[in-house]
Amino acid sequence: MPVSPIAPVQGVLPSNFVSGTGAVSGTDGSGFASTLTGAVDNLQQLQSTSKELAVSAVTGDLSDIHNATLASSRAQITLELMATVRNKGVDAFNEIMRMQA
Repeated sequence: MPVSPIAPVQGVLPSNFVSGTGAVSGTDGSGFASTLTGAVDNLQQLQSTSKELAVSAVTGDLSDIHNATLASSRAQITLELMATVRNKGVDAFNEIMRMQA
C-alpha cells in the first residue's frame, strides 16, 4: 500500500511558505523576516479567535463547543511551535557566537 504525503498544517505558516514560493527570496533575510512576521501575526489571530470563543462559551452564547475546543487547541499548538522555533533560533545563534574565526 503506497504511503500518501503528509499535508501541511493549515493556518500555522503563511501560504506562500507552505507552497514554496516564499521560502527562498534572497540572501538579505527579508523572506525569512516576512515569513516569521506572518507566522506571529497568524498566532495572534488564532489566540484572538480562541479568546473570543472562550468568552462566548463562558457567557453561554456559544452554540458549538467543538469550535471553541478546536480553536483553543490550534492556538496552543501554534504557540508551542513558535516557542520551539524561537528556542532553536537562540540555540543556533549561541552556537554561531561560540565559533572561533
